[in-house]
Amino acid sequence: MNRQIYLDNAATTKINEEVLNAMLPHFTQTYANPSAIYTFAGEAKKAVDTARTQTAALINAAPEELYFTSGGTESDNWAIKAVAEAYREKGRHIITTKIEHHAVLHTCQYLEKQGCEVTYLDVDETGAISLDALQSAIRPDTVLISVMTANNEIGTIEPIAQIGAIAHEHGVLFHTDAVQAYGHLALDVEAMHIDLLSASAHKLNGPKGVGFLYVRKGIKLPPLLHGGAQERNRRAGTLNVAGIAGFGKAAELAAAHMEEKAARETALRDHLITRILSEIPYCRLNGHPTDRLSNNANFCFRFIEGESLLILLDQLGICASSGSACTSGALEPSHVLLAIGLPHEIAHGSLRLTLSDETTQEELDFVVDELKKIVDRLRVMSPLYEDFMKNGR
Repeated sequence: MNRQIYLDNAATTKINEEVLNAMLPHFTQTYANPSAIYTFAGEAKKAVDTARTQTAALINAAPEELYFTSGGTESDNWAIKAVAEAYREKGRHIITTKIEHHAVLHTCQYLEKQGCEVTYLDVDETGAISLDALQSAIRPDTVLISVMTANNEIGTIEPIAQIGAIAHEHGVLFHTDAVQAYGHLALDVEAMHIDLLSASAHKLNGPKGVGFLYVRKGIKLPPLLHGGAQERNRRAGTLNVAGIAGFGKAAELAAAHMEEKAARETALRDHLITRILSEIPYCRLNGHPTDRLSNNANFCFRFIEGESLLILLDQLGICASSGSACTSGALEPSHVLLAIGLPHEIAHGSLRLTLSDETTQEELDFVVDELKKIVDRLRVMSPLYEDFMKNGR
């Protein structure tokens, strides 16, 4: 292997050099605990305050409405569990979708064991929810609607503004897992009627292990973690100053380059999709054809196993995935692909390719050329493909 082509940016991204430089001083120079009262700690606190302003600006929120966490999983858990606890007198009904990240789905399943009722909305073949179905699912005891902004596997963007408006019409809180969308899509918590929003730095060229939860002012939200009085008594634990500073810088850079980055990625993504669909038979694009993340292309190839595909791609230095990195190694096919109506045998042959601002067309053309050979090679070994070719079905 003499080259590496990284196409798994939905799993994590390469840290930006400017982001790294913003972090480094807080390891060896301004390393004080920002909660301390002496002057030396002031520089660390200033870095946290600056990052809070930078990250809040990207969603049109007030800085004091953001609470730094360890990432998207903690933020999702906190939002859903805390609302269920704080608003239990109103009701114990939650609405979400069948294609959410497991940080949301498993949290909801946990709450079901604690006496909550959860409605899991279906999605159509593109991964989009029905607004009519959402309206019908709302009950007098519904306390929270949680719908992701954009799906981490198939890239479909949900109608978040309309969902938020429906939630507020019914007096229901609205949470969105925006981990894949934050820094990639224009988000406005006011215009979109969002009450709680989860984000994570490592999806936009920031460091791993840091995220935030946006909480609209006035919402009751007990802490998920108990201990000290950090984050205005809502999130205990010594702040990850270096990570937070890096998150702030990543958000600042994302805001400055979002439109041009999205335009470039969309052009490359569409080139990739066009070549694969036109040059490899018996494959399909998963997710919405246009209302999708600019860097996401997800396919299913009939008559092959996605795991074998990934192994052979890896031997060529091509980094890809079959779905969420959080379920890597699972034997079951993606719950997202099953939810959009794919049978198990097709869902097993999935491939997710997610681009970055460093991806080139030359790299993508190489990937497609090699992918064609690999798919042909695997199908030759497939008895299902042999039967299909013999019988014509």
